Amino acid sequence: MKLSTRSAALAAILAAPALANPIDQIRPDAPELADYGTLPIGVQTLDFLVTDQIDVLAINGEDIPRYDRPLTVEVWYPADEASEARGDYKAILRDGTTEVTLTGRAIRDAAPVAGETFPLIVISHGYPGNRFLMSHLGENLASKGFVTVSIDHTDSTYSDQAAFGSTLLNRPLDQKVVIDYLAQLDSPLGNIIDSDVVGIVGYSMGGYGALVFAGAGVTEAATEFSWGTPNGLLARHLAGSEEHEALVDPRVRAVVAIGPWGRNAGIWDAGSMAGLRKPTLIIAGSSDDVSVYEAIRTIFDEAIGTDRHLLTFENANHNAAAPIPAPKEAWLPSDDLDFVPFEHYADPVWDTVRMNNVAQHFATAFFDLHLKGDVAKRPFLDLIVNGNDGVIALDEEANPTEDHTYWTGFAPRTAKGLRFETKLKDQ
Repeated sequence: MKLSTRSAALAAILAAPALANPIDQIRPDAPELADYGTLPIGVQTLDFLVTDQIDVLAINGEDIPRYDRPLTVEVWYPADEASEARGDYKAILRDGTTEVTLTGRAIRDAAPVAGETFPLIVISHGYPGNRFLMSHLGENLASKGFVTVSIDHTDSTYSDQAAFGSTLLNRPLDQKVVIDYLAQLDSPLGNIIDSDVVGIVGYSMGGYGALVFAGAGVTEAATEFSWGTPNGLLARHLAGSEEHEALVDPRVRAVVAIGPWGRNAGIWDAGSMAGLRKPTLIIAGSSDDVSVYEAIRTIFDEAIGTDRHLLTFENANHNAAAPIPAPKEAWLPSDDLDFVPFEHYADPVWDTVRMNNVAQHFATAFFDLHLKGDVAKRPFLDLIVNGNDGVIALDEEANPTEDHTYWTGFAPRTAKGLRFETKLKDQ
C-alpha cells in the first residue's frame, strides 16, 4: 500500500537526523540583533525545593495544607571556552509523554567564565509548557552576556498539568523564588550572576505572572472566581495589599510579556493594571484568540505607571514569537491529544523561526538598554508605528538621510507585517 503524499512527507520528517529539531536557527533576513552573540554558552539543570508552600492541589474544604514545592530550572550562561560540539536537550512534547531531542549551541555543564558578572533573566512558560519552550531565547541571550534561567513550573508542565488555581497563585511566586535561589547559589555559576539586576520574560500564563510580579496586582473579583484559586487564596496578589506590595521586587528592572493572559478574563482592571511599574515590552499576535489581542492592547493602554512598548505580528495568533519551532515529532497526531501537537508550537500565517528572530532582536535591544544601561540600543526601540510605512532614504554613501524612517536594524522589506507602539509613563 502506497503512502499518501502527506504521510510520506511526515515519514521523511521523522526519518531525518537529530538536527531536524534545532532551536538556534537564524534566517538570512533576520534583524540586526537577532543573531547569537560572541560568548560561548554553557547550560546546567538545577533542582530544588521551595519549603512550606501552599499545596493548592491538596485543598479540600477550609484547611490549607502546606508542602515543599519542587522546581526544576535550566540555566544558560557565558562559558569559559567555546566548543564545536552542539548541545542537545531531552524534552517532553506537548502530549506530555513523547520525549524529543532538541539541538542548540550550549554545552552541558561547561565551566562558567570567571571574573565577570552578568544580569539575570528569568523565563516563564505558558500553561501548559516546560522549560524548553523558549530555550532558543535562553541560549541566544546568554551568548550576549546574560545568565538566563527557564523554569519548569510545577502543576503547569506538559507532564504534570493540574488545577489552574495552582498556576494562578504560583506563577509570580516561582519567578521570585528562582531569583532568590540563584542569588544565594554558592558555586562558580552563582559567582557570575548579578541577581540585583533582573529581567523577566513570560509567555501567556508566564506573562500573567510577570505582570503581577512587576506590580499589576489582581482585582478583588479575581480572588473569588469559581475556576480560580480556592478559598480566596489569590488575595495574596490583590492590588494594593501588603502581601502583593511585598512581592514586587526592586531587583526586577524590566519585563517582556508575550501574549500575556489575564485581562481577557477579568484578572485586572484599569486601576490594578496602573500598578505595573517596570518598563515592559509586550509582544502579541493581532489574531490572538487565547489571551485575546484586544485585551492585550488594553494592558498596553492601561499600564500608565510605566513606559511600555507593544510589538504586534499582524495576523499571528497566540503562538506569536514565543515557542521553539515545532519538533518533527509534533507533526504527527498523538493518542494523548485531540489535536496535532504541531498546533501548540506553530502559527498558520507566520514562520516560527522568523518570529523567534524578531523577538530575539527586540529582547536584546530592550534588555541591553534596561539591564545594562546600553543607550546605544535606544534607536532600535524608537520606531515609526507601522513597519509597512517605513521609507528607505540613503545618501550616496548609503547613510540614512533625514527622510529615512525604516526600522533600525531591519533590512529593506523585512519590517512588513509588524507594528511597534510606545507609550510613556502617565500616557
